[in-house]
Amino acid sequence: MPSSNVLLEFLKHEQERPQSIFLRQPFNGQWKEWTRQQAGDECRRMAAALHTLNLPAGSHVAILSKNCAHWFMADLAIMMAGCVSIPIYPTLTAASIQPILEHSNAKAIFIGKLDDFASQEAGIPSHLTRIGFDDYNRNEQHNWNNLIASSSPLATLHQWQPDDVFTIIYTSGTTGKAKGVMHTFGHVDITATTAISELQLTPQPTMLSYLPLSHIAERIGIECIGIYLGATYSFVESIDSFAKNIGEVQPHIFFAVPRLWGKFREGVLNKLPQKKLDLLLSIPIINNIIRKSIKKKLGLARAEFIFSGSAPLSVEMQSWFNRLDVKILQALGMTEDCLLAHFERPTARRFGSVGKPFKGLQVKISEEGELRLKSAAIMNGYYKEPELTAEVFDEDGYLRTGDICEYDHDGFLFVTGRLKDQFKTDKGKFIAPTPIELKLSANTDIEMTCVVGMGIPQPIALVTLSELGKQKTKEQLIESLSATLATVNTTLEHHEQLDKIVLMKENWSMENGLLTPTLKIKRNQVEKIHQQFYPKWFEVKGKVIWE
Repeated sequence: MPSSNVLLEFLKHEQERPQSIFLRQPFNGQWKEWTRQQAGDECRRMAAALHTLNLPAGSHVAILSKNCAHWFMADLAIMMAGCVSIPIYPTLTAASIQPILEHSNAKAIFIGKLDDFASQEAGIPSHLTRIGFDDYNRNEQHNWNNLIASSSPLATLHQWQPDDVFTIIYTSGTTGKAKGVMHTFGHVDITATTAISELQLTPQPTMLSYLPLSHIAERIGIECIGIYLGATYSFVESIDSFAKNIGEVQPHIFFAVPRLWGKFREGVLNKLPQKKLDLLLSIPIINNIIRKSIKKKLGLARAEFIFSGSAPLSVEMQSWFNRLDVKILQALGMTEDCLLAHFERPTARRFGSVGKPFKGLQVKISEEGELRLKSAAIMNGYYKEPELTAEVFDEDGYLRTGDICEYDHDGFLFVTGRLKDQFKTDKGKFIAPTPIELKLSANTDIEMTCVVGMGIPQPIALVTLSELGKQKTKEQLIESLSATLATVNTTLEHHEQLDKIVLMKENWSMENGLLTPTLKIKRNQVEKIHQQFYPKWFEVKGKVIWE
């Protein structure tokens, strides 16, 4: 039976170390800090204000903001008041925000640090109570600082039970309509205590929170587990200041997605081309100086635990960073399993794998090769969607993950694709695109790739160029990408071999609807736009062509 919860862990550290720094927020290049005592006082005042605003215990309260100190304080205030949090991706459009707010029965919303709220505002129903984070120039019906100033701290905080719903997290919707995943305080406690024990995480770490807190990995892996550890959190002021901020923070625990690792590598190679880097790393003594210098510039000089998730990271990328003494640990989790999942451990790694299961996770592989899970941290279900909930569990009560996986003889799990991503060529052969895409990503001229092939005899790869690739001439790109294509094809079965690479005119982004907020490709959207052109591209001569 869980013995604690996120709120109790915050209160414990607040009592034991009231003057320790909890939150650090950059404003115009200067850091503002909150001790645990100061943050706790603001949270209690905001919790009291929520009750004053006719939001009793049990009310659903949304948070729409980029990561910032006030996101954490709003979350804690919601817990103190006995309410349920509904985090919303800060990059969603009005058309995506509105159905989530309506479906979740949200009664109020915190509106904070945002890039373009004017385009999102129409998605907020008029009946919701709005509270602005005015430190980020968000002035609303009610504002954080005024409510704090006019409210006394809530004297009696809500007493949560393990089975009480902590949050409803809406999935990022790679395949369509977002679903509200219900997680309890008990689920989070099981995951946090298990992860801390099995990964041997160090107490009181410095952490940087920058990936969306509406995503399970950042919410549980960074915010909640960090609260258990008594972490100090810093945030990023803007995209432009990311490199500067991480360099100043030098976090002990760092989590990124594959796209960011690609950007990190690009940054290194822009200053140190691969041949020169290889030479320097081959020289004794100099190699250690180079590694330390690169790690410091990346903000990873003090990093003890470096994780990658959300999508597969290629063996080649993991190996590349390993040479720099940046030891990236892969993990495989999903919103529905609350991150009680598979993780590589610092002492048990295998490139290309996502590690081994945490204790308490029951696993089976179906006849189709699908990974299925059962544990005490699996979601209660999808909010107000009993039929969708029933569909995602098999007859034995195991969660269907949708991942096609296999274990090696030492018990390391390898992901070979997604069930829903498989497609059939017009020869009737099934293709799993993910492993092929990972092999292509070894070429640093490529930023993103999507292997497709419905309606044509052989698959093709749709590719967007990296910044390094954009600096090359057309002839250089043809040479580079043709060589990669030939190399990759030698590793594939005949029916999997790529006929050509098609370079896309524009980048894939959240703005044009082709990436999720966690920077995964929305394959169905890419297909929807481009599938009509596959036969034409297939007929064009050449191994590398332009859209």
